[in-house]
Amino acid sequence: MRAMSLDVTVGTGPLAEAAAQLLRLLPVRAHQPALAGVLLRADAEGLELAASDGEAWARVRVNATAHTDGEAAVSRRALADTLATLDAPQLRLCTEGARLAVRTDRARFALPRLDLDSFPRPPQAPAAVGVLAGADWRAAAAVAGAASREDALPLFTAVRMRSAGAVVSMLATDRFRLAAARPAWSPEPGAELDVLVPAALVAELGRQAGRSAEVRLHAEEGRFALSWLGWTVGTTSLAVAFPDRQLDQLLTAQAEATVRVDADELAAAVGRAAHYAGPRGAVTLELGDGELCVRGSDPLSGESSETLKADLLGDRLTRQYQARYLLDALRPFAGRQARLEIQSALRPTAFTAASPEPGVDLRYLVVPLRPADTTHHA
Repeated sequence: MRAMSLDVTVGTGPLAEAAAQLLRLLPVRAHQPALAGVLLRADAEGLELAASDGEAWARVRVNATAHTDGEAAVSRRALADTLATLDAPQLRLCTEGARLAVRTDRARFALPRLDLDSFPRPPQAPAAVGVLAGADWRAAAAVAGAASREDALPLFTAVRMRSAGAVVSMLATDRFRLAAARPAWSPEPGAELDVLVPAALVAELGRQAGRSAEVRLHAEEGRFALSWLGWTVGTTSLAVAFPDRQLDQLLTAQAEATVRVDADELAAAVGRAAHYAGPRGAVTLELGDGELCVRGSDPLSGESSETLKADLLGDRLTRQYQARYLLDALRPFAGRQARLEIQSALRPTAFTAASPEPGVDLRYLVVPLRPADTTHHA
C-alpha cells in the first residue's frame, strides 16, 4: 500500500451529504473492493471525493482545511454509513497505519484503507458542449422513467440525448412507453451532443443536479459528463445504434380524442383502481361528456368505478392501460393539468402538460393494452 498520509478537518454535514449522494449515484454492486471504494484527496483547495464503478464515475469537492496533503481510499458505503450517524459539527479524517480514522471530540471510528496502487482513478470530464438551467434539466430527466430495467436489452436502458439547435432532445423507451423532452440550452459554438446515457444515472442526476441553478453538459466520442456546483459526474456512452427516425415519428400524435384533466386527481383514481386491476394490472379509461371514468375490474379482486371532471374534445373512446404505466406518465405533470391525446386503435396515447412550462417540452407516450390481451408484459 502506497504510504501517503491524509489529515484534514471538515464540516460533518457537507461531507456526510456528499458521501450519501455519491453512494446514490454509484450504488455498490461491484465485487472488486476498488470499484466499491472512494478516494479522498486533501490539498490546499479542500477535500475531493472521487469514485468509479468501472463505467460511471463522480468527483465532488467539499470545503475543508488540510493539515497534511494526501490521499486515502476506503469503502464508500462504510464512509457514508459512518458519517450519517454523526451529529458533531465537524470531524477530522486522518490516516493511522492501515486505517482511516474518523474523529470527533467524543468519538473515533477507523475504516480499513484500500490499496491506492490498485484504485481506479476517475477520468477528467470531456470538453463542455453547453449549459442548461437546473430546473429544466430536472424536468427533462423525468424521461428516464420510461427506460427499461432489463439489462438484456441495453439499448432500451438508456436515455438518448442529441443536440438540435437551441434544444437538447432527450428520449427513453422500453417499447411499451416512451418519454421525450426538449429542454432549451445554450450550446458552445460548434459543439454537438450525441450520446446514449444509462437511464438510472440520468434519473439520479435529475434529482441531484436539478437543484443547482445551472448544469453544464460535457461530451466527446464515447463519453458524457454533467457538472454543477462542486460536482462532476460522467459515464461511458452505450455504443449501440438507436432507432431515432422510427421513434421520432411516434411523437407526432393524430388524436381522435383529447382530454384535459387534473393530473393528481387522475393519478389518485388510477392508484385506487389498481387494487381492482387483477394480475394484468389493467385499468380502463372511459371518456364521456365532461367526465373521465376510471375503472378496474377483476373476477377475484372485484371492481371499481370513479368519475372525474374533464374537458373532452373529440370522440368518446375507451382504452385500457397498465396502471403503473399510467402513474409513471402522470408523475411528471404533478400539480398541473395534463392533456391526453388518444389515438386510434393501439397507437400510443400522448401525455403532455395542458399548459407547458417554458424551457421544456415534455411528452410521455403509453401504448394501450389490447382489450383481450392476456400476455402483455413490460
